[in-house]
Amino acid sequence: MSQTSPILSLPYIQPAQAQKHVTHNDALRRLDALVQLSVESRTLTEPPATPDEGARFIVATGATGEWAGQDHAIALNAGGGWLFLPPNVGWRAWVADEGTEVIWQGGLWQGQTGGALPDRLGLGTATDPVTRLSVASPTTLLTHEGAGHQLAVNKATASDTASLLFQSNWTGHAEMGLAGDTAFSIKVSDGTTWTTALSFDPATGVASGAAISAGPDDSNPDALVRAGDGYLKGTLLGTVAQDATGMPTGGVIERGSNANGGYVRFADGTQICTSPDIPTGSISNQAGALWQSNHLAWTFPAAFAPGMPPVLNGESGNTGAWPTFAPHGVLSTGLKATALIQITVGLNLRLCAIGRWV
Repeated sequence: MSQTSPILSLPYIQPAQAQKHVTHNDALRRLDALVQLSVESRTLTEPPATPDEGARFIVATGATGEWAGQDHAIALNAGGGWLFLPPNVGWRAWVADEGTEVIWQGGLWQGQTGGALPDRLGLGTATDPVTRLSVASPTTLLTHEGAGHQLAVNKATASDTASLLFQSNWTGHAEMGLAGDTAFSIKVSDGTTWTTALSFDPATGVASGAAISAGPDDSNPDALVRAGDGYLKGTLLGTVAQDATGMPTGGVIERGSNANGGYVRFADGTQICTSPDIPTGSISNQAGALWQSNHLAWTFPAAFAPGMPPVLNGESGNTGAWPTFAPHGVLSTGLKATALIQITVGLNLRLCAIGRWV
C-alpha cells in the first residue's frame, strides 16, 4: 500500500504508527497550502528575507539558494522552513502581485484560456497593470494560418499614440507609427531629445521631417532632395571644390559672371568661359597678310588650370575671320585674337574657351 495519496501526495497514517499526529498534521499542512491556491508572486528565484508564516510562492525559473532545483513548484513557508509542492496538470493559482490567474499546463504556469478573459499574460517574464502582455524570448513569431497575417495597433483618438517603440536598456531611441496624430512618422532619439526624421501627410503622402530638404535654400548636404526643389544651394548649385584626391567637396555646378564674361564650373573639373560681345571696329593691316587688333585681348572671367590650355572658339559673323588665338599674358588667364581679313564696323566678336579649372 502506498504511503501517500496519488494526487496531492498527502501522507497516510500507517498501521501501528507512532506519533500519528505528525503524519496527520503534514497532510493538513499540504491541504491548507493547496486548497483555494493563491500565491504572492511567481517571479522570485530565491525566497524573500522575511516571509510570513503560510506565505506561498510559485518558484521562478533559475531558482537559487533554498529554492534551488524547485523551479515552478509551490513553495510554502511553514514552521520556519520551506515545503515544496510540485504542480499537476490543471492546477490553478491566483497570483496576487499580478492580479491574475494562471494554470499549470505544458510544463509552464500560463494565463488561463477559455471561460473568462484573462487579464494578463506573461511568457517568461512578469506583467504589470500597464504591460499586461509580456514575452521574454530570443525571438517572437507571428505567422499566418493559411493566408495572410496582419498586426493591428489601434488607438482610441487621433491625439493618442499607436506605434512601435525601440529601446536600448529601457531607453527609447526610435519610434514609428501614429504618434499624437494620424500622420505616419519615424522618430529617433539620442536618449534625451526626440527628432521627427520622416513624416508623411495622410492626405497627400508628401514627406517632411529632418531628413527631407526644407527647400531650395536648404544647405544641408545630407538632406533628401524633393523633386519640386529643383536644386539645393550649397549642394547642387554652389562653389565647386575638390580635395587632394580629386573628390568633389563643394557644389556640383558653379555659375558666375563679371565684366569679362560668364563662366560655368563643374565638380569634375570642367570649365566653360564665354566672352561678352566685343566690338571689332575697322582693323588695319598690321602684319603683312594678317589683320589683328591688340584691343581684342580677352581676359577670362575665371582662370583655367595652369599648364592646361583650354580649347578656344570664336564667332564674328564670318567664321573664317578669326582662326588664330594667341596667348595674352599667361594662357590660363586670357588671350588675344588675330584676324586674316579686314573686319568691318558692325561685326562683334564672341569667344568661348573650354578646359579645366583644376
